[in-house]
Amino acid sequence: QQIQEDLNKQLFDNLVSFLRRSHSEFQEKTKEWTCRMKSREIPTAALVLGVNVTDHDLTFRSLSEVLQNNITPYIALLEAKDCPGIKNLMQKLMGQLMNCYIEVDSLEDEDCVQVSQKRMRCSMTSLINWYESVTKKMDSKTPSKKRTSCSRHWQSPPVVVIFKDMESFITKVLQDFIVISSQHIRELPLVLIFGIATSPMIIHSLLPHSVSSLLCIELFQSLSCKEHLSTVIDKLLLTAQFPFKLGEKVLQVLINIFLYHDFSVQNFIKGFQLCIVEHFYSQPLSVLCCQLVDAKKRVNSLSHDQCENIRRLPSFRRYVESQASQKQIALLTADNFLKEIIQKLLEDLHVYHENYVSVLRCLHVFTSSLPKYPLGKQIRELYCACLENRVWETEEYESSLQLARMLNKSDLVTMLQQCVEIFVSSSGKEFDKTVEKLKEFLTQFQKLEAEAFQEQDVSVSSQKELQKKTDLYHLQKTLLELKESRRSKKLTKFEKLRFEVVDYIDSLVRNYLVPADHKTLHEIVYFNTASVLRGHLNAAPRIALHTALNNPYCYLKNQALKSDGGSISNKAPDICIVYKLHLECGRLINLVDWLEAFSTVVMAVEGPNADAASSDQVDDIIHARFIRAVSELELLGFIKPSKQKTDHVARLTWGGC
Repeated sequence: QQIQEDLNKQLFDNLVSFLRRSHSEFQEKTKEWTCRMKSREIPTAALVLGVNVTDHDLTFRSLSEVLQNNITPYIALLEAKDCPGIKNLMQKLMGQLMNCYIEVDSLEDEDCVQVSQKRMRCSMTSLINWYESVTKKMDSKTPSKKRTSCSRHWQSPPVVVIFKDMESFITKVLQDFIVISSQHIRELPLVLIFGIATSPMIIHSLLPHSVSSLLCIELFQSLSCKEHLSTVIDKLLLTAQFPFKLGEKVLQVLINIFLYHDFSVQNFIKGFQLCIVEHFYSQPLSVLCCQLVDAKKRVNSLSHDQCENIRRLPSFRRYVESQASQKQIALLTADNFLKEIIQKLLEDLHVYHENYVSVLRCLHVFTSSLPKYPLGKQIRELYCACLENRVWETEEYESSLQLARMLNKSDLVTMLQQCVEIFVSSSGKEFDKTVEKLKEFLTQFQKLEAEAFQEQDVSVSSQKELQKKTDLYHLQKTLLELKESRRSKKLTKFEKLRFEVVDYIDSLVRNYLVPADHKTLHEIVYFNTASVLRGHLNAAPRIALHTALNNPYCYLKNQALKSDGGSISNKAPDICIVYKLHLECGRLINLVDWLEAFSTVVMAVEGPNADAASSDQVDDIIHARFIRAVSELELLGFIKPSKQKTDHVARLTWGGC
């Protein structure tokens, strides 16, 4: 929530400024507002939020709170599904502004509504009368001097109408509302905010020129959802403040769902929360996934069973195998000695994360400024590449180093200065020598710049001497010497220094960006079960339907529903019986044969001693149950009526799940 507020702060400040300008013009009756009144233009903010529609609700709620705290208490949020007509729109608008529920009295007059036991017509005139009465009450309660100095709202606060999903509104409803509102703009300080998911051009697509000319539109663009996601990953994952981490495959699943499904940051956060729940539910050692101080205290209270769980961890097994034989015996038998080692290993893991984040940011400074972005432009792309394997062994990393060795001096100096700031602000304690080394590089670049001016003066003087040599022999000799010197050209001081800088950054990467699965006890803080997460988030409705209809015991857990192989139990729900029978049929299913088979299965439990009088009634009940089950199958999309034969239906699904 804090990240969301910080990212939207600039956007909300611009909107507040826009509303203040529109409001002040109405208050002071300036010439500009007078001209606008003559042209009947309505101040309108076109708010482009992007295609991540599921995130818009939170944005509009936050915007509404900001406007209520700074500009006006009169805010209405309208959705297309609630406004199929202009009458419904006016009812919803007045209901939200008056902070009450408006109910249409359809028996007497549909245009009349009940508001606080009073009859009021849902029209613009009624809205203006209500607004004037409310503002008069505010004037009588608050003196003008006190209002201007203390009150957060103006004397006549504007009425803000927010259309949350403008593309979904019926065109005629929007047109009628804008035309009606423009005719009363002198009496009512109305401001519109259009929530747009696609492009600002949608305004001109939905509204003809005669209507759009009634709007004074100003465009506002929110932060893109990709930048928003990168900020969330940066603040939540690339920090030592939160010990819980996502494994490479798990993070890739969440990012793929974001990129290829909905662009929703809120859904990414929900997936992140699901990972936390799954990790702490399924990992018995997650009790140690906390701040380092608390983790050390909890280590001392570990039981023998929990110590045995630690000994079973694959990363801890590798650690034990790398130790001397005496220490191996102590680690596998002595719990107290094990706890001491665990505290040290957890501290090493904490230091590893601190150093990892700082070096990753430094590497991102270099890679994000390279052409073609071999390792990605966003830090999340670089983070995924480093989590996956040793990043220095990839082709993308090698191409990044080659490009970095061709950077000019100004870019290198800027990058080094940014890296110095990153390491100085880092909580890691191992970067003092690194900062000194980077500052030394910066000093050498400054010296090279001073030497470059001197070399430039020498080259200019040599060119002048060359021009003075008019003798052909001396001229040819000088040119040949220049040619030979170019062939055997050595690296300049700048090129050598540039290579040293890139090699030093490469050494930092190889030392500190080791993948997490190479660290001991990484299973405690990393959630790596991508299959579980994929099962929760990537729905497979056909498989779930087939399982439920073919084997209802899987969901209902009723012992009577257990069946052997392909047998059909008469205790199963009717739709399950009909579904299993339909699997045995071909492309066209005869309804009469299907009904007889269904009746045979249902009546299997009853003997042949049923009364003849009641048999007709039983047949009718079975017939009704069969019709209902077939209708449910049709609703689920397994069958459809056939035009070839009236007493047949066509099967729509084939193959196993």
